[in-house]
Amino acid sequence: MDSITIIRPDDWHLHLRDDQALVTSVPAAARGFGRGIIMPNLTPPVTKVALASDYRERILAQRPEGSDWQPLMVLYLTDNTSPDEIYAAADSGFVHGCKYYPAGATTNSDSGVTDLNNMHSVFTAMEEVGMVLQMHGEVTSPDIDIFDREVVFIERHLRSLVDQYPNLKVILEHITTEQAADFVMSASDNVGATITPQHLLYNRNHMLVGGIRPHLFCLPILKRDIHQQALISAAISGNHKFFLGTDSAPHTKGAKESACGCAGCFSHHAAIELYAEVFDQAGAMDKLEAFVSINGPDFYGLPHNTTNIVLNRQSWLLPESLPFEDTVLVPLGAGTTLKWKLAE
Repeated sequence: MDSITIIRPDDWHLHLRDDQALVTSVPAAARGFGRGIIMPNLTPPVTKVALASDYRERILAQRPEGSDWQPLMVLYLTDNTSPDEIYAAADSGFVHGCKYYPAGATTNSDSGVTDLNNMHSVFTAMEEVGMVLQMHGEVTSPDIDIFDREVVFIERHLRSLVDQYPNLKVILEHITTEQAADFVMSASDNVGATITPQHLLYNRNHMLVGGIRPHLFCLPILKRDIHQQALISAAISGNHKFFLGTDSAPHTKGAKESACGCAGCFSHHAAIELYAEVFDQAGAMDKLEAFVSINGPDFYGLPHNTTNIVLNRQSWLLPESLPFEDTVLVPLGAGTTLKWKLAE
């Protein structure tokens, strides 16, 4: 197979940041994609429909000329989110989900929810209007090992939550463990999961053996090989509950390589090709279209894109760095060779 044509994919989890960052992040996000779910963890966070509307306009102002790529907005849940805001979000037509961050879990998450038990009225409203709950599935208790945060979250919070709200659509974002994949497979059809390219391509050995590689540091953190293999199996299975969510997040080279390097991997320079690499290595290119183009819109209740993209078997070298703001960023897979390339 030297070429493959698939329905234009969507990215169901991405970070664009704001202001000058949008000059780089928006055109990259539109590369090969039809739509993107925009994470709301700005400073200050996008907690209101009005803030989401303003942010959407700033994003659209940087959309490439001639592109019809669409940003799908998300509200950031806090302890003070009200059911009225959920109803307003549902009526807006451009807000497609609400994001749960446990306070302090990742970049710009300090305003996140401190106690899921206090969110009953909000989750009930979301269930009523069909609003998707996107969950950063980790606990942040200091006594829990960072490699165990996801598994503890599932057992401590997620099982009971999906039982309590059986009609609530829940996405366990950027899953990283075998236990997460198993939970999603065994749950109802109202539970889905996104999987990132970094968690499919790498494990913690890639990040730590032979010296720390800060550009592979992300949250949730990379896990051991057995979990990576479980995620690959889930992605290529054809199961409709798993779909593409890059979690692409731009950070400057200096911010990643500092004494306290930040979490996040930028993958939009080659997102589709990075996923294709995984599926090709697994002998599952026939399953790629479902994972990247079909399962996500089906879960969100949105139509499939009406245009296609073409991937050609073509070796090409990923750049060592890319311009970003007033400096550069180091993209995921920098300096490595991929075997598939998007026909621009």
